[in-house]
Order: sequence, then C-alpha cells, then structure tokens
Amino acid sequence: MAGTNPRAARVAALIQRVIASSMEAQLHDKRLASVTITDVRVTNDLQIAKVYWTQLGHDGREQGERKRAKQALDQAKGRLRSLVGSKAGLRLTPQLQFIYDEVLSEAHEIEDILAVAHKRDEEIAKARETAQYAGDADPYKHPEERDDDEFDDDDEYDEYADDLDDDDVEGNGIGVETLEDDAENAADEATGDR
Repeated sequence: MAGTNPRAARVAALIQRVIASSMEAQLHDKRLASVTITDVRVTNDLQIAKVYWTQLGHDGREQGERKRAKQALDQAKGRLRSLVGSKAGLRLTPQLQFIYDEVLSEAHEIEDILAVAHKRDEEIAKARETAQYAGDADPYKHPEERDDDEFDDDDEYDEYADDLDDDDVEGNGIGVETLEDDAENAADEATGDR
C-alpha cells in the first residue's frame, strides 16, 4: 500500500531526488542516459519504495532500450539504496523496486485515439456541408399548427361536441351535481363546518 502519511511522502520525495541526481553523478552507465524518475511511492511502514521510471527511446528500438535500462537499474539497486541511506539519514533504508511507468505510453495512445476521432469529426462536418434532407427540412408538427386531417371543417367539430353532453357524464355514474356536492363537503370539512 502506498504511503498516505506525510512522513512517507517526504521520504518518497527525498528518495526521488537522491536517485535522480545519483544516476547522473554516481552511476556512469550509458544504458541509463535517457532514464527519468517520474515518481516514488513509499509504504507507510517505510519498508518498500516503488520507484517509477520512464525512458525516451529511439523509434523502433524502445523495447530493447527499455530492457537494457531495466537491467542496469536492477544491477545498480544496491548502490542506489546505500546512496539513499547515506544522503537521507534514515535509520532503515527502504528496499527499492523499479517499475516502468506506463503513463507516458498510455498518454501517447490516448493522443492517437483523439487524433483519429478529430479526423472523423472533420470528415462528418464536410459531409454535412453538402448533405440534403431526405424528406422535409422540418418533419415535425409544431403545436401552433392545426391538424386539418382530424376535423375538415368547424361543422364536424360542432357536431362532435354536441354529442358530448351532460347525460354522458352522468351516465357513467358521475354527475355534475355529485361533483359539486363533493367539493362543498370537502370545503366544510376543511373549515370545520358541518
């Protein structure tokens, strides 16, 4: 578990500075020339320090250079640990674990995906410029427009409305008088008048 306490964070920052400066000044290994220490995480008990590193390689030779750099770091692990112990002044020097940081390579992959998506968006925008509607430009009915298909003229609508009279409502068991009585009873109950 990575350290969450402030002391582990301070020790991690110190280890990162010591290793980065020692790789240039103390270790004269050409395999580590383009290695960068990106992050160090120390467990809360200060026993293990995970050192994340990355490398800028040449096109086509990244895998081989990464493998050689990993071997060089593993070989220099003991020397780097003793340098960390002497410069940090810790009672117990954490074990160093070197882990290749995949963040940069994943970031390049994400950039490539975004570039492809941007190119597709540009192609779609170009296709939209010359596109034409398959039907009407605005196929939707708007509420302010009246649908003339339902009632051809006002006479048919008036006949339809005349067919709906109070008898139909009362025939369903709900009369106008019943609704008015219910409303008066509800008002009386609310005011306390009975």
